[in-house]
Amino acid sequence: MSLESALSIASGGLANINAQFALISQNVANAATPSYAVEVSTQTALTADGMPLGVRTGPATLQIDQTLQAASLQQNATVTGLQTTQTALQSIDAVLGTPGSGTDIGSLLGNLKNSFSTLLTDPGSQTQQSAVVSAASTLANGINSLSAAYTAQRQAAQTDLGSAVSTLNNTLATIGQLNSQIVTMRQAGQSTADLENQRNASVAALSKLINVQTVQQPDGSIDLYTTTGLSLPAQAGSTTGTSGPFSIAGGSAQPGAYYPGGGLPGIALNGADVTSQMQGGQIGADITLRDTTLPTDQAELDEFSYGLASQFAAQGLTLFTDANGNVPAGGGTPAQSGYVGFAATIQVNPAVTAAPNLVRDGTTAIAGSATGASAFTPNDPVTGQAGFTTLINRVLNYTFGTQAQAGVSQPALNTNGLGATGTLTAPFTSPQSLSDYATDLVSTQAQTSATTTGNLATEQTMQSSLNARISSVSGVNMDTEMSQMIGLQNAYGANARVIAAVQAMFQQLLQAVQ
Repeated sequence: MSLESALSIASGGLANINAQFALISQNVANAATPSYAVEVSTQTALTADGMPLGVRTGPATLQIDQTLQAASLQQNATVTGLQTTQTALQSIDAVLGTPGSGTDIGSLLGNLKNSFSTLLTDPGSQTQQSAVVSAASTLANGINSLSAAYTAQRQAAQTDLGSAVSTLNNTLATIGQLNSQIVTMRQAGQSTADLENQRNASVAALSKLINVQTVQQPDGSIDLYTTTGLSLPAQAGSTTGTSGPFSIAGGSAQPGAYYPGGGLPGIALNGADVTSQMQGGQIGADITLRDTTLPTDQAELDEFSYGLASQFAAQGLTLFTDANGNVPAGGGTPAQSGYVGFAATIQVNPAVTAAPNLVRDGTTAIAGSATGASAFTPNDPVTGQAGFTTLINRVLNYTFGTQAQAGVSQPALNTNGLGATGTLTAPFTSPQSLSDYATDLVSTQAQTSATTTGNLATEQTMQSSLNARISSVSGVNMDTEMSQMIGLQNAYGANARVIAAVQAMFQQLLQAVQ
C-alpha cells in the first residue's frame, strides 16, 4: 500500500468518524423527544481489485420496528378516543348522580311519592299541598338539569369536531410537505432520517385524531389510510386549516337535532360526506358521542319524562307539562316524535303551581277505559271534601305503580325506536314502573361512564408497555451512545496517528531527495 493510499484511507476514516459524532450529538439532544427514533450511520468498506480503499459513509437511517410503530398508532387512537369519551361522561356523572344518592332522578321521584304519602294523612293541609308542588318542581328541575348536561356535551362534541378537523388538515399538510422533502433528498442520495423523525411525530399526532395506517412507498414517501380504507390526502402544498380537504360546518346540537339530515353536519372530504369512515381517536369518539351515546341518553330521559307526565295525567292530575302547559302526545311515528326533547322543558303545571290544592282535588275528569285508568271526577275545590283522598290514592297506587287500574298494566315505556329518527335503543328492557325506569336509566348511564374509565386505565397500561418496547428498540440509549463515542474517540486517535506517521514519512522522503 502506498503512503498516498494510507493517507486517503485515514482521512476518509476521520470524515466518517465526524459524521458519526454528529449523529451521536443529534441522538443525545433528542433523547427526550417524543416519537424520536435513534438515527444510525450506514458504512460500507471500499475495495478495488482486492486492495482496501477505506470506508464509505452512507445516509443515516432510523432504527425502527415497523410492526411496533403500527401497533402504537392503533393504541394512540384507542386511548385518545377513550379519553375524549371519559371527559364527556364524567361531566354527565356530576349531574346524573347514583341511585339512592338523593340527587338522582330516582331519589327525586321517591321524594315526590313520599310527599303524596304525607299529604294522604292530612289532605286539607295547605303546607303539605305546597310540599307536593315543591317536590314536583325539584324533580322537574333535576330532569331539566340532566337534559341540559346532555345538550352541553353534545355541543362540546360538535365544537370539538370543528377543531379536530382543522388540526387534521394542518397535520396532513405537514406530512405532505415532509413527504416531498424526503423524496427529493433521497433522490439526491442524502440522509432523510431527521425528516422521517419529524414525519413520524406528525403521524403519531394524526393517530390521536383518527385511526390511521401507513403504507411505505419505494420513493420514501408514505400513504395514509383510515382503518375503513379511506385515503387521507397528504400532498405537499395542501391548504391547511378549515379550508383544507376535510371540512365540517357548524351546528347546534339541541335535543331534536341529529345527523344526517337533522341539522347536524357530517365531515366532508373534498365535498363528499365521509363521516362513517372517520372512526377511532378524538374524531371518532366525538362522532359517537354526538350522534349515538348522548342522543340515546337524552331519549331515555325524554321517555321517562313523558311517562311521568302521562301517568299522572291519566289518573286525573296534570302535574307535569311542557313549556306551553300541555302534556305531549304519544303514539307517533317514530315513537317519540311528539316529545323529543321534552325533558329539557318539562315543568310543573302552572295551574297547579298557582293552586296547590289541585294535587288533592285533581285537574281533569277521566272517562275511564278498560285498557287504561278507571273513571275519575275531580273534587270541587269549593264545595268538595277537604279530606278528599281519591286522587291521592290513585296517584300512590297507580301513577307510581305498575298498573293503570286494578288488573290493567301500565302502558310500557319505550326502550326501542327512540330519538328523533327512531333508530336509538336503550341498553335495558322496558321496566314496569317509573321508579324502575329511573333506576335503570341512572345505573346504566353511570355504568357506561365507569366502564369507559376502566377501559381507559387498561388501554393506558397497554400503551405504556408498548411505548417501553418501542423505546427499547428505537429509543436513545445513553449508555450505548456514550460507548460508541468512546470507541470513536479511540478510532479518531488511531487515524490521526496514521496521518501523522504518513506525514513524517513524507518529510523523511523529501529530506532524502534533497
